[in-house]
Amino acid sequence: MAKIIALANQKGGVGKTTTAINLAASLATLGKKVLVVDADPQANASSGLGVDIQEVETSIYDCIVSGVDPHESIFTTDIEGLDIVPSHIDLVGAEIEMLNMERRERVLRNVLDPLRSEYDYIFIDCSPSLGLITVNSLTAADSVIIPVQCEYFALEGISKLLNTIKIIKSKLNPKLEIEGFLLTMYDSRLRLANQIYEEVRRHFQALVFKTIIQRNVKLSEAPSHGIPCLLYDATSAGAKNYIALAKEVDANNS
Repeated sequence: MAKIIALANQKGGVGKTTTAINLAASLATLGKKVLVVDADPQANASSGLGVDIQEVETSIYDCIVSGVDPHESIFTTDIEGLDIVPSHIDLVGAEIEMLNMERRERVLRNVLDPLRSEYDYIFIDCSPSLGLITVNSLTAADSVIIPVQCEYFALEGISKLLNTIKIIKSKLNPKLEIEGFLLTMYDSRLRLANQIYEEVRRHFQALVFKTIIQRNVKLSEAPSHGIPCLLYDATSAGAKNYIALAKEVDANNS
């Protein structure tokens, strides 16, 4: 049975999609069967894993809005054991189309339930908002990874996200846990990065992953080639960081 993990933070540019792609790829390399569900209308996780967005006929949008079987939307990737359900720009309008649906917060859970038995991990890459699709993602998930950028406004907005998680836990998904806070874009030369690191550690203690994702140019370049960093440059700091994170996540769940 797959563990479903959402990657959420309503602040954009903190490394959610980078983490979804590279953590999933690293776990697949470690022999796990992994699915990425791209729940962001920008579809960056889809293109970052080699899906040509123009050629997608059925996406997560069709599964949510039209009840299409999710098996029809699964694409394989260049990494064995790693699949993706791509996104589509139409997902922007899905929140309005879902307003009249019954139990609209649980639609994504119903979409993903039939896939649980086929994977070890399912990662949901959330959009940078706290809208209905993100609420659906958190309602479907067993846990959530919160990427935190090692920059000045890092902790801004986290309290809002934690509040949303608390509400979802009390009303929609009592099983939802925080898998961990992941520090991203870390540059050890910057005093500020070290201060943020200390502050996040002090605030959230054992909930912070031991693995830190360093700022790394290869991580930024890989998506433009439609492949995870592991295939782009396996010796890079970014690829090594995500392999370490994959081992940590898997150890926490075994």
